[in-house]
Amino acid sequence: DAFLAGVERRALRRAQLATRDHDEALDLVQDAMLRLARSYGSRPQDEWPALFQQILVNRIRDWHRSQALRRRVLFWRPARPAEQFEEEDPLDLIADPASPEGASALAGEQMSMLLEEAIARLPPRQREVLELRVWEGLDVEQTAQAMGCSAGSVKTHLSRALALLRSRVEGTGHE
Repeated sequence: DAFLAGVERRALRRAQLATRDHDEALDLVQDAMLRLARSYGSRPQDEWPALFQQILVNRIRDWHRSQALRRRVLFWRPARPAEQFEEEDPLDLIADPASPEGASALAGEQMSMLLEEAIARLPPRQREVLELRVWEGLDVEQTAQAMGCSAGSVKTHLSRALALLRSRVEGTGHE
């Protein structure tokens, strides 16, 4: 329970970035947690982080495959609009430009939105590596295990993801 509570929030955020749908993300994370508990609960605790990430990565991939199939089969239906990540009133999130820290808060918020959009536009494998290595703090070998690829592939994908993010942020005045 303590392990799942510790990874729940970050896992949900990762799934939201991948799906752009809060409800779908919540379902994916809950399913990954159940699969970990049912199938790997008896494994040593130090194996759980990589196993959980591998299960979540696979669930997200399965979701993308099913969405691609659904779009091909149901191509005539309008796409469902992307939902907001937060349920808060957007007006409550606006920084007060009159306060001394308002300008820096606004700049920070703009940078966060820019990075979030840039990360969401990364190719799926590059986004997965970035999330696992940077957000989850997995080492190269754990990331390779979670993604089902080689350590060299992890390094290559991370390098490309960081280069792409840098190129998208440069020139926006937020270096």
